[in-house]
Amino acid sequence: MRVFVTGASGWIGSAVVPELIGAGHHVVGLARSDDSAEALIAAGAEVHRGTLDDLDSLRNAASASDGVIHLAFKHDLAFTGDFLGAADADRLAVETIGDALAGSDRPMVIASGTLGLAPGRVATELDGHDDTPARVALGEGPRTRWATAEFVLSLASRGVRSSIMRLPPTNHGDGDNGFIATVVAIARDKGVSGYIGDGTNRWPAVHRLDSARLFRLALEEAPMGSTLHAVADEGVPIRDIADVIGRHLELPVVSVAPEDAGAHFSWLAPFLALDAPASSALTRELLDWQPLQPGLLDDLNEGHYFGI
Repeated sequence: MRVFVTGASGWIGSAVVPELIGAGHHVVGLARSDDSAEALIAAGAEVHRGTLDDLDSLRNAASASDGVIHLAFKHDLAFTGDFLGAADADRLAVETIGDALAGSDRPMVIASGTLGLAPGRVATELDGHDDTPARVALGEGPRTRWATAEFVLSLASRGVRSSIMRLPPTNHGDGDNGFIATVVAIARDKGVSGYIGDGTNRWPAVHRLDSARLFRLALEEAPMGSTLHAVADEGVPIRDIADVIGRHLELPVVSVAPEDAGAHFSWLAPFLALDAPASSALTRELLDWQPLQPGLLDDLNEGHYFGI
Protein backbone atom coordinates (compact mmCIF):
# COMPACT_ATOMS: atom_id res chain seq x y z
CA MET A 1 0.00 0.00 0.00
CA ARG A 2 0.91 3.63 -0.46
CA VAL A 3 0.26 4.89 3.09
CA PHE A 4 -0.03 8.55 4.04
CA VAL A 5 1.05 9.07 7.66
CA THR A 6 0.58 12.32 9.56
CA GLY A 7 2.78 12.79 12.61
CA ALA A 8 5.22 10.46 10.87
CA SER A 9 8.33 11.89 12.55
CA GLY A 10 6.81 12.04 16.03
CA TRP A 11 7.29 9.66 18.95
CA ILE A 12 4.79 7.07 17.76
CA GLY A 13 5.07 7.88 14.07
CA SER A 14 8.82 7.27 14.06
CA ALA A 15 8.05 3.69 15.15
CA VAL A 16 5.06 3.24 12.81
CA VAL A 17 7.00 4.31 9.69
CA PRO A 18 9.70 1.59 9.89
CA GLU A 19 7.04 -0.96 10.90
CA LEU A 20 5.13 -0.18 7.70
CA ILE A 21 8.21 -0.11 5.49
CA GLY A 22 9.40 -3.39 6.97
CA ALA A 23 6.08 -4.95 5.96
CA GLY A 24 6.52 -3.79 2.36
CA HIS A 25 4.39 -0.64 2.36
CA HIS A 26 5.39 2.66 0.71
CA VAL A 27 5.14 5.43 3.29
CA VAL A 28 4.44 9.09 2.52
CA GLY A 29 5.01 11.12 5.66
CA LEU A 30 3.68 14.60 6.41
CA ALA A 31 6.56 16.93 7.33
CA ARG A 32 6.19 20.52 8.49
CA SER A 33 9.92 21.20 8.98
CA ASP A 34 13.26 20.42 7.40
CA ASP A 35 14.23 18.30 10.39
CA SER A 36 11.10 16.18 10.04
CA ALA A 37 11.68 15.79 6.31
CA GLU A 38 15.26 14.67 6.87
CA ALA A 39 14.17 12.13 9.49
CA LEU A 40 11.60 10.68 7.10
CA ILE A 41 14.09 10.42 4.24
CA ALA A 42 16.56 8.68 6.56
CA ALA A 43 13.83 6.20 7.52
CA GLY A 44 13.15 5.40 3.86
CA ALA A 45 9.86 7.31 3.51
CA GLU A 46 8.67 9.78 0.90
CA VAL A 47 8.14 13.33 2.17
CA HIS A 48 4.95 15.33 1.78
CA ARG A 49 5.53 18.89 2.99
CA GLY A 50 2.67 20.55 4.80
CA THR A 51 0.87 21.10 8.10
CA LEU A 52 -2.42 20.09 9.70
CA ASP A 53 -3.78 23.51 8.81
CA ASP A 54 -3.08 23.08 5.09
CA LEU A 55 -6.30 21.25 4.29
CA ASP A 56 -5.80 21.22 0.51
CA SER A 57 -2.43 19.56 1.02
CA LEU A 58 -3.94 16.94 3.33
CA ARG A 59 -6.75 16.27 0.85
CA ASN A 60 -4.33 15.76 -2.02
CA ALA A 61 -2.07 13.42 -0.06
CA ALA A 62 -4.99 11.35 1.22
CA SER A 63 -6.57 11.13 -2.23
CA ALA A 64 -3.31 9.81 -3.68
CA SER A 65 -2.92 7.14 -0.97
CA ASP A 66 -4.19 3.60 -0.50
CA GLY A 67 -4.74 4.31 3.18
CA VAL A 68 -4.08 6.86 5.93
CA ILE A 69 -2.76 6.68 9.48
CA HIS A 70 -3.41 9.94 11.31
CA LEU A 71 -1.12 10.51 14.30
CA ALA A 72 -0.43 14.24 14.19
CA PHE A 73 -1.81 16.57 16.85
CA LYS A 74 -0.83 20.10 17.83
CA HIS A 75 0.71 19.09 21.16
CA ASP A 76 2.67 22.33 21.34
CA LEU A 77 -0.60 24.27 21.26
CA ALA A 78 -2.42 21.87 23.59
CA PHE A 79 0.23 21.93 26.30
CA THR A 80 0.50 25.72 26.29
CA GLY A 81 -3.12 26.10 27.32
CA ASP A 82 -5.19 25.83 24.14
CA PHE A 83 -6.20 22.16 24.06
CA LEU A 84 -9.53 23.07 22.49
CA GLY A 85 -7.80 24.94 19.67
CA ALA A 86 -5.61 21.92 18.99
CA ALA A 87 -8.64 19.60 19.09
CA ASP A 88 -10.59 21.84 16.71
CA ALA A 89 -7.69 21.86 14.22
CA ASP A 90 -7.51 18.08 14.47
CA ARG A 91 -11.22 17.76 13.71
CA LEU A 92 -10.88 19.82 10.53
CA ALA A 93 -7.92 17.72 9.39
CA VAL A 94 -9.79 14.47 10.05
CA GLU A 95 -12.90 15.66 8.22
CA THR A 96 -10.76 16.61 5.23
CA ILE A 97 -9.03 13.23 5.11
CA GLY A 98 -12.32 11.43 5.57
CA ASP A 99 -13.90 13.32 2.67
CA ALA A 100 -10.94 12.39 0.46
CA LEU A 101 -11.35 8.68 1.23
CA ALA A 102 -15.16 8.54 1.14
CA GLY A 103 -16.61 5.83 -1.11
CA SER A 104 -13.27 4.11 -1.66
CA ASP A 105 -13.26 1.38 1.04
CA ARG A 106 -9.69 2.49 1.80
CA PRO A 107 -8.46 2.32 5.42
CA MET A 108 -8.17 5.26 7.77
CA VAL A 109 -6.74 4.74 11.26
CA ILE A 110 -6.51 7.55 13.80
CA ALA A 111 -4.96 7.76 17.26
CA SER A 112 -7.33 8.25 20.17
CA GLY A 113 -7.02 7.63 23.92
CA THR A 114 -8.18 5.38 26.75
CA LEU A 115 -8.25 7.93 29.59
CA GLY A 116 -11.70 8.75 30.92
CA LEU A 117 -13.50 5.84 29.27
CA ALA A 118 -14.79 4.05 32.38
CA PRO A 119 -13.37 5.55 35.58
CA GLY A 120 -12.76 3.04 38.35
CA ARG A 121 -13.21 -0.10 36.27
CA VAL A 122 -11.47 -1.83 33.38
CA ALA A 123 -12.56 -0.16 30.14
CA THR A 124 -13.10 -2.22 27.00
CA GLU A 125 -13.39 -1.40 23.34
CA LEU A 126 -17.17 -1.29 23.82
CA ASP A 127 -16.92 1.63 26.26
CA GLY A 128 -16.61 5.32 25.55
CA HIS A 129 -19.06 5.67 22.72
CA ASP A 130 -21.00 8.25 24.68
CA ASP A 131 -19.66 11.27 26.55
CA THR A 132 -18.63 10.15 30.05
CA PRO A 133 -18.47 12.23 33.24
CA ALA A 134 -14.68 11.89 33.30
CA ARG A 135 -14.39 13.36 29.80
CA VAL A 136 -16.69 16.22 30.76
CA ALA A 137 -14.56 16.90 33.84
CA LEU A 138 -11.40 17.09 31.70
CA GLY A 139 -12.87 19.91 29.62
CA GLU A 140 -13.92 20.84 26.11
CA GLY A 141 -10.73 19.73 24.38
CA PRO A 142 -10.97 16.06 25.42
CA ARG A 143 -14.68 16.08 24.57
CA THR A 144 -13.86 17.42 21.11
CA ARG A 145 -11.25 14.69 20.56
CA TRP A 146 -13.79 12.09 21.68
CA ALA A 147 -16.31 13.47 19.19
CA THR A 148 -13.67 13.36 16.45
CA ALA A 149 -13.01 9.69 17.14
CA GLU A 150 -16.73 8.94 16.95
CA PHE A 151 -16.90 10.86 13.67
CA VAL A 152 -14.16 8.63 12.25
CA LEU A 153 -16.14 5.52 13.20
CA SER A 154 -19.15 7.00 11.40
CA LEU A 155 -17.12 7.18 8.18
CA ALA A 156 -17.72 3.45 7.80
CA SER A 157 -21.21 4.37 6.56
CA ARG A 158 -19.56 6.49 3.85
CA GLY A 159 -17.34 3.75 2.46
CA VAL A 160 -14.19 4.29 4.53
CA ARG A 161 -12.60 1.32 6.33
CA SER A 162 -12.19 3.50 9.40
CA SER A 163 -10.87 2.52 12.82
CA ILE A 164 -9.76 4.30 15.95
CA MET A 165 -6.70 3.21 17.93
CA ARG A 166 -7.08 4.11 21.58
CA LEU A 167 -3.66 4.58 23.11
CA PRO A 168 -2.87 4.48 26.84
CA PRO A 169 -1.52 7.64 28.47
CA THR A 170 1.97 6.23 28.16
CA ASN A 171 3.51 4.73 25.02
CA HIS A 172 6.81 4.09 26.70
CA GLY A 173 10.27 3.24 25.41
CA ASP A 174 13.80 4.57 25.12
CA GLY A 175 13.62 8.23 24.07
CA ASP A 176 10.14 8.89 25.48
CA ASN A 177 9.46 12.54 26.36
CA GLY A 178 5.80 12.06 27.31
CA PHE A 179 3.89 11.59 30.55
CA ILE A 180 6.31 9.18 32.26
CA ALA A 181 9.32 11.32 31.37
CA THR A 182 7.42 14.30 32.79
CA VAL A 183 6.74 12.44 36.04
CA VAL A 184 10.45 11.64 36.28
CA ALA A 185 11.34 15.29 35.64
CA ILE A 186 8.91 16.46 38.34
CA ALA A 187 10.47 14.02 40.82
CA ARG A 188 13.94 15.43 40.06
CA ASP A 189 12.68 18.98 40.46
CA LYS A 190 10.71 18.41 43.67
CA GLY A 191 13.25 16.11 45.31
CA VAL A 192 10.58 13.45 45.96
CA SER A 193 8.86 10.82 43.84
CA GLY A 194 5.19 11.55 44.34
CA TYR A 195 1.85 9.92 43.76
CA ILE A 196 -1.62 11.27 44.52
CA GLY A 197 -3.57 9.98 47.52
CA ASP A 198 -2.90 6.30 48.17
CA GLY A 199 -1.53 5.76 44.67
CA THR A 200 -3.71 2.75 43.94
CA ASN A 201 -5.22 4.35 40.85
CA ARG A 202 -4.10 2.60 37.68
CA TRP A 203 -2.82 3.57 34.25
CA PRO A 204 -2.73 1.26 31.25
CA ALA A 205 0.47 1.26 29.21
CA VAL A 206 2.07 -0.05 26.02
CA HIS A 207 5.54 -0.05 24.51
CA ARG A 208 5.60 2.13 21.39
CA LEU A 209 6.96 -0.72 19.24
CA ASP A 210 3.96 -2.85 20.18
CA SER A 211 1.54 -0.04 19.38
CA ALA A 212 3.31 0.57 16.06
CA ARG A 213 2.74 -3.05 15.07
CA LEU A 214 -0.93 -2.73 15.97
CA PHE A 215 -1.30 0.38 13.79
CA ARG A 216 0.02 -1.68 10.87
CA LEU A 217 -2.36 -4.55 11.58
CA ALA A 218 -5.27 -2.10 11.79
CA LEU A 219 -4.35 -0.57 8.46
CA GLU A 220 -4.12 -3.98 6.83
CA GLU A 221 -6.93 -5.90 8.48
CA ALA A 222 -9.29 -3.96 10.78
CA PRO A 223 -12.95 -4.13 9.72
CA MET A 224 -14.88 -0.94 9.07
CA GLY A 225 -15.82 0.95 12.22
CA SER A 226 -13.39 -0.86 14.54
CA THR A 227 -12.49 0.44 17.99
CA LEU A 228 -9.08 -0.91 19.01
CA HIS A 229 -7.10 -0.76 22.25
CA ALA A 230 -3.29 -0.70 22.08
CA VAL A 231 -2.98 -1.83 25.69
CA ALA A 232 -0.27 -4.17 27.02
CA ASP A 233 -0.35 -3.44 30.78
CA GLU A 234 -4.01 -3.33 31.79
CA GLY A 235 -3.41 -1.12 34.81
CA VAL A 236 -0.18 -0.20 36.59
CA PRO A 237 -0.71 1.45 40.01
CA ILE A 238 0.75 4.95 40.06
CA ARG A 239 2.33 4.14 43.44
CA ASP A 240 4.33 1.34 41.76
CA ILE A 241 5.57 3.80 39.11
CA ALA A 242 6.59 6.25 41.84
CA ASP A 243 8.43 3.47 43.71
CA VAL A 244 10.57 2.62 40.67
CA ILE A 245 11.31 6.28 39.99
CA GLY A 246 12.22 6.89 43.62
CA ARG A 247 14.56 3.91 43.68
CA HIS A 248 16.40 4.92 40.51
CA LEU A 249 16.69 8.58 41.52
CA GLU A 250 17.41 7.72 45.17
CA LEU A 251 14.54 9.93 46.30
CA PRO A 252 11.88 9.42 48.98
CA VAL A 253 8.53 8.20 47.70
CA VAL A 254 5.69 10.31 49.11
CA SER A 255 1.95 10.73 48.89
CA VAL A 256 0.72 14.10 47.61
CA ALA A 257 -2.68 15.13 48.99
CA PRO A 258 -5.29 15.55 46.25
CA GLU A 259 -5.74 19.23 47.16
CA ASP A 260 -1.99 19.78 46.65
CA ALA A 261 -1.69 17.78 43.42
CA GLY A 262 -2.10 20.78 41.13
CA ALA A 263 0.79 22.63 42.75
CA HIS A 264 3.00 19.54 42.71
CA PHE A 265 2.22 18.02 39.30
CA SER A 266 0.95 21.12 37.43
CA TRP A 267 -1.10 20.31 34.28
CA LEU A 268 -0.45 16.59 34.71
CA ALA A 269 -2.38 16.37 38.01
CA PRO A 270 -5.92 15.67 36.68
CA PHE A 271 -4.61 12.95 34.38
CA LEU A 272 -2.35 11.39 37.01
CA ALA A 273 -5.27 11.19 39.44
CA LEU A 274 -7.46 9.09 37.14
CA ASP A 275 -8.06 5.41 37.80
CA ALA A 276 -8.27 4.29 34.18
CA PRO A 277 -7.37 0.62 33.59
CA ALA A 278 -8.20 -0.71 30.14
CA SER A 279 -8.39 -4.07 28.43
CA SER A 280 -7.35 -5.02 24.91
CA ALA A 281 -8.88 -8.50 24.90
CA LEU A 282 -11.23 -7.80 21.99
CA THR A 283 -8.45 -6.20 19.94
CA ARG A 284 -6.08 -9.12 20.56
CA GLU A 285 -8.71 -11.57 19.37
CA LEU A 286 -9.74 -9.50 16.35
CA LEU A 287 -6.25 -8.84 14.97
CA ASP A 288 -4.22 -11.64 16.60
CA TRP A 289 -2.04 -9.04 18.33
CA GLN A 290 0.13 -9.88 21.32
CA PRO A 291 2.53 -7.37 22.96
CA LEU A 292 6.13 -8.52 22.71
CA GLN A 293 8.07 -5.67 24.33
CA PRO A 294 8.78 -5.03 28.06
CA GLY A 295 5.95 -3.78 30.25
CA LEU A 296 6.09 -0.32 31.79
CA LEU A 297 7.76 -1.21 35.10
CA ASP A 298 10.32 -3.46 33.39
CA ASP A 299 11.02 -0.68 30.88
CA LEU A 300 11.50 1.83 33.70
CA ASN A 301 13.89 -0.58 35.39
CA GLU A 302 16.04 -0.68 32.27
CA GLY A 303 17.21 2.79 33.30
CA HIS A 304 16.98 4.84 30.11
CA TYR A 305 14.40 7.19 31.67
CA PHE A 306 17.08 8.14 34.20
CA GLY A 307 20.07 8.55 31.86
CA ILE A 308 21.56 5.20 32.89
